[in-house]
Amino acid sequence: VQLQASGGGLVQAGDSLRLSCAASGPTRTTSGLAWFRQAPGKERDFLASIRWSTGGTNYADSVKGRFTISRDRAKNTVYLQMSTLKPEDTAVYYCAATPSVGGAFSIWGQGTQVTVSS
Repeated sequence: VQLQASGGGLVQAGDSLRLSCAASGPTRTTSGLAWFRQAPGKERDFLASIRWSTGGTNYADSVKGRFTISRDRAKNTVYLQMSTLKPEDTAVYYCAATPSVGGAFSIWGQGTQVTVSS
């Protein structure tokens, strides 16, 4: 499976933005996908994950209520809808995949930059 993230950009505080992660290759081997982000000088943080088959979701407390993860199985794409963006949301956003339920996210996309100005 290969992952291609897109949709990042420069927005103002309070704006919304939707990121996309297109999966190609043998997606039937993918159990779940997730979004992470990494701000300058900080570690990569988990944001949200979704089970490919059931659509079940899980969120980090830091984004619960503001970010929504979803998937379109027909398009092999996972989305991250972000609302009420804050300057501290500025980071490179990555999508990742795991082949097994509860397994490590071992397949990564290239990242897309999100910059939120105040």
